[in-house]
Parts: sequence; structure tokens; C-alpha cells
Amino acid sequence: MAIKDKEDFRKMAVMAARAADAKKAEEINLLDVSETSPLADFMLIATVDSVPQMEAVEYGISTILKEEGIYKLHQEGRESSTWRVLDYGGCMVHLLTPDMRIFYGLDKIYHMGKPVKWAAPAKKPAKKAAAKPAAKKTAVRKSPAKKKGK
Repeated sequence: MAIKDKEDFRKMAVMAARAADAKKAEEINLLDVSETSPLADFMLIATVDSVPQMEAVEYGISTILKEEGIYKLHQEGRESSTWRVLDYGGCMVHLLTPDMRIFYGLDKIYHMGKPVKWAAPAKKPAKKAAAKPAAKKTAVRKSPAKKKGK
């Protein structure tokens, strides 16, 4: 996927958000900040609970985007256990622990950004074969039991 315009960056940002979700990141917030930020068109902010999860989310995002030919331009916080930033040019990805997300308040800083829907559309349930009506049961009368000896 060659990035040519803002719509391509939006598609890339949505892929990154879905990859973060697949690795169980929480409170995923994808914002269009193109009108308010000189840094990027999109800002992805996600909460992770641990260093292993942070690494898993980062790896998941990097892998999905590499498959599309998209590579990080820069990265910060490689040694940090609380915050990691991945710079994809038109999209900045912030992975933070819950305490750091509150401390830095990125959601408040970028509150003017427009929320971007990123969740995959719900899958339609498979059509069920038309149920056949149950066969009518006919009442069966039992004949009275014959007594022995008569």
C-alpha cells in the first residue's frame, strides 16, 4: 500500500487500531488531528497493562503494516516500561500504561481531534436453513393391560 494522501493514512491508522485491539490493548482512541496537529494526520492512543503486552501490541501493529509495505519512520521509548511512540509519518501511535495515560493526558491534549471509527463491522450471522415444521405427533392410545389368569 503506497501512502499517497490523507485517506491512505486513515486506512493505515485503522489497520493499526485493529491490530492493537487484536492484541488486547484497551481504551483505543483513534483521532483525526490533521486540522490541529503539525505532527500527523492521525493519533492512535491505546492503553496496555504490561511491558510484554506493550511489546505484543507494537509487534502486532508493525507486522500488519509491514505486510502492506509501511514501515516506522521513528520510534521513542524502546527502553521505557510505561510509554512507547511509533511514528508512521501521518499516524503517531502511543502505547501507554494506565498511569501514564492519565499523567500525560494525550486524550485531553488532542480533544479537538475528530474520532475515527476503526472497529471492524460486525459479521452478519450465517443464514440458517429454513427450519422444517415439526412432524405432527398423533396420540397413541395404549390398550389396557390384560390381567393374568383371565
